[in-house]
This record gives sequence, C-alpha cells and structure tokens, in this order.
Amino acid sequence: MTLTKADLVQKVYQDHNLTKLQATEAVRAFLKVCKNCLESGEDLLISGFGKFNVKEKRARRGRNPQTGEELILSARKVITFKPSGILRNRINTGK
Repeated sequence: MTLTKADLVQKVYQDHNLTKLQATEAVRAFLKVCKNCLESGEDLLISGFGKFNVKEKRARRGRNPQTGEELILSARKVITFKPSGILRNRINTGK
C-alpha cells in the first residue's frame, strides 16, 4: 500500500485534535519545508526516521535500451535516503 498525501492528511486529522483544514495546512507546511531544504542542497535529518541527502552525479556514458545507441547522460542531482537505526530496527522486528 502506498501512503499518499491525502492519506497523510487523514492520519494527522484523526490522530490529532485538528480540523481537516488545519491538518491539510500542517502537512503542506511540513512538505514545503522539506522541499525547500532539499532544493537548496541541504541534507534533511528527521530524528528517529532517517536522513535525506542531495548528491551530485557526474555526466556518464549510457545506452538507449531500445536502440542500443550510446549517449551521454548529463550531470544531475539525486536524492538518497538512509533510514535511522531506530526505523531500521522497527521494520526488521515488526515492532
């Protein structure tokens, strides 16, 4: 099952004494802070959850899988995620 933004709003609405509008705004504000942090190239650390890193990838040779044609993939930034030890343990133990 995938957790969507709407599901997240619903969870916040149910678990905390907020109106639907307040829950929506809280989720939007949190996601906006996260996006701004990553867009500026900063790492995002959420204690007990994990760390999002922005990494630079160099340009490299690649191949079009349909035609076999070689091409150059441009340099780009990617986001990686490393779960915290707490989250990793909870996933592995089911607790």
